[in-house]
Amino acid sequence: MPAFRQVGEKQLPQEVVFMSWSPKRDLIALANRAGEVLLHRLANFQRVWSLPPNENTGKEVTALAWRPDGKILAFGLADTKRIILCDVEKPESLHSFSVELSITYMHWMEVTEESSVLTSFYNAEDESNLLLPKLPALPKNYSTTAKIFSEEKSDEIMKLLGDVRLNALVLGGSSGFIEIYAYGMFKIATVNGVAGSCRGLCLSSDLKSLSVITEIQNSPDSEAEIMYFQLDTSLLSSYLPEVTRMARKFTHISTLLQYIKLSLTCMCEAWEEILMQMDSRLTKFVQEKNTTTSVQDEFMQLLLWGKASLELQALLMNQLTVKGLKKLGQSIESSYSSIQKLVISHLQSGSEALLYHLSELKGMALWKQKYESLGLDASGIDEAITAVGSFILKANELLQVIDSSMKNFKAFFRWLYVAMLRMSEDHVLPELNKMTQKDITFVADFLTEHFNEAPELYNRKGKYFNVERVGQYLKDEDDDLVSPPNTEGNQWFNFLKDSTHLKESPLLFPYYPEKSLHFVKRQMEGVIDQCLQKPADVIGKSVHQAVCMSLYKVSQSEDSTPQLFKLPFLWNDKTSNLHYVLFTMLENSISKIHILRRHTDTSRSVSNGILAVEFGNFLNNSINESSDSRCYSCLDAHFYDDETVTVVLKESVQQEGKERVLAQLPLSSVYTDEDQDRKFIWDSMERLDERSSEIPTRTVFLESQWRVLENMKAQYVSVNGIRKVSCVLSSNLRHIRVFEMDVEDDGEVEEEEEEEATQIAAGEPDEPNQPADGQDIVCDASTEELPDETEEHETSLDP
Repeated sequence: MPAFRQVGEKQLPQEVVFMSWSPKRDLIALANRAGEVLLHRLANFQRVWSLPPNENTGKEVTALAWRPDGKILAFGLADTKRIILCDVEKPESLHSFSVELSITYMHWMEVTEESSVLTSFYNAEDESNLLLPKLPALPKNYSTTAKIFSEEKSDEIMKLLGDVRLNALVLGGSSGFIEIYAYGMFKIATVNGVAGSCRGLCLSSDLKSLSVITEIQNSPDSEAEIMYFQLDTSLLSSYLPEVTRMARKFTHISTLLQYIKLSLTCMCEAWEEILMQMDSRLTKFVQEKNTTTSVQDEFMQLLLWGKASLELQALLMNQLTVKGLKKLGQSIESSYSSIQKLVISHLQSGSEALLYHLSELKGMALWKQKYESLGLDASGIDEAITAVGSFILKANELLQVIDSSMKNFKAFFRWLYVAMLRMSEDHVLPELNKMTQKDITFVADFLTEHFNEAPELYNRKGKYFNVERVGQYLKDEDDDLVSPPNTEGNQWFNFLKDSTHLKESPLLFPYYPEKSLHFVKRQMEGVIDQCLQKPADVIGKSVHQAVCMSLYKVSQSEDSTPQLFKLPFLWNDKTSNLHYVLFTMLENSISKIHILRRHTDTSRSVSNGILAVEFGNFLNNSINESSDSRCYSCLDAHFYDDETVTVVLKESVQQEGKERVLAQLPLSSVYTDEDQDRKFIWDSMERLDERSSEIPTRTVFLESQWRVLENMKAQYVSVNGIRKVSCVLSSNLRHIRVFEMDVEDDGEVEEEEEEEATQIAAGEPDEPNQPADGQDIVCDASTEELPDETEEHETSLDP
């Protein structure tokens, strides 16, 4: 009688390269060869969403990991070397960052250690919520860049930050590249000293050590060697409350930088190309006119005498037109006011919040007893605070430029509109006709300042004029501003020039009058990144190698298998504080499963450090030679929970070569009190597979927790002991079956068993060696008959 209940089966169009169950929900994430990331529900294996490959993010998924709360899925892309954090509700990128090398494995863990200091920190409300105003949501009418903070999803920052309890995303790549990101967002450690390409990672929940599996290939022709490293990360566990507080601040700062970046993107979108129309029209006018009079003089004559030259009339009436002038005026007003609102409500709010968190971080850095050993540097944070201050100054300068430009343009367009109506001999409304001496002076000043021809500007920008002064602040260029603000006669500037002591005062933020807002923002990001990079370097240097052992060699024939499916598999037993490594080694043509375990505290040892497990004959009807106890090879193994390992077995006897079995292996049957006297003595000089005969072996006879996988060339398995589910994948990487592992209602199981028996009897092939295509047809046939039971199961999933 099968112990597990099948709840779904599917033939997928693309080969699956990775699969991982959500830790909290009945959802499984898949990545396929086409570069798609897919999310499927347990019931009937329905697709929830798919994220197709993208030019910007990348097309080659090489790693997947769930955040421990199951709300965010992270995946790494080899072609763009980017890490994407994706919302589980919708296929949208919430956050992304680049890494130096392409990622080959990722692991996301949560700290389970408790202490009174940590508990008080977890329970305390974040003070920034009380002291700082809530960040306003970005308007919806801009492009997808603003989706993350849009009005519908204003809680996205908190979703991205997640729970206060520390969790860490560990990334491993080629050439021994390992980095640890707190909350999946900010780098807290860059680990060195590991050789080879990373095949597995597991950071213990007490943060005392990091288990790493790497593959070392000395030359292209030689066989690759699988190595196991245990790295001591005791600095993180010793300073856990401090690391948690610091990481939380880093993550706040990281989200605020993203908020400012998106606000600036919205401002750039609010600025329109139509605003440059005046500059280009005037430049064309200069190039085509025959007279020697300057453009400024032409307009001055119109202002003072009310008469325009024929050429200016042609420019105004034929090219600019009354209608065009109205449209230009409206565009300038709506665009400038949108930018102004974004600066006041978003850019300034974000910058002030950033200043607050950096000041808090500086206070932490000054508490040297607690934070100095983590690499927090008060002088570096001071530089970051200064850079944010400069950014705020530049944002205020932009506000002043917008304010003066709006006033100038309004007065200028009103006067020009009336002048053009008179030229066309249209009726001018009396209220428009009134123009005081003050208004005339205002327009004259505007013409004097903005309508000067500048030949050097033509060489740089292709235009003689820079009437529109706001766009230059929003250009993402390193060039200086075309028309920097005029500071002549400013009393404060003169006072600073005369006072040498004040000029160098740390209380005053430096001011860059020649630079754009984008330039100052990039400078600010660079300084903040640099100041927050130091802890990652310091913590990374404290991590040192405690154990290094060579496990076995890998044959070249395995290379076609996706890297992500290959054993070894790493697991951290949080209650006993143990690291486990599952791997298989071939012995007498039987692929035995080996279990290596080590204490997370590198100074402590454990009994039965390595054991080999072989499976005795437990299939009653399979073969006659039941006297042979070693008749199964292990294809794949994953930890189901701390006490159980889920395995996929293959009969090694030739007659029934295709028989595959899904089984649960209780660790209690492996770690018995027998053979305690026979201990394995480690030798770092020798590879483990060279001494396989010396490894203590347990022969296990499974009683009930197994199921034959009919009509399926099963090869890989992914399990989730919390949700009690497993997903089996065939060797062609397309055929998937999903099982519920712990079925309580026996009567229901028996009914379903009978149902399945009739399905198999109806669709089973006559020949045992039927090709894969034939198998697929059988699978499809059984899938069609499955909906009755899956529907029944779907309703039972509802709370």
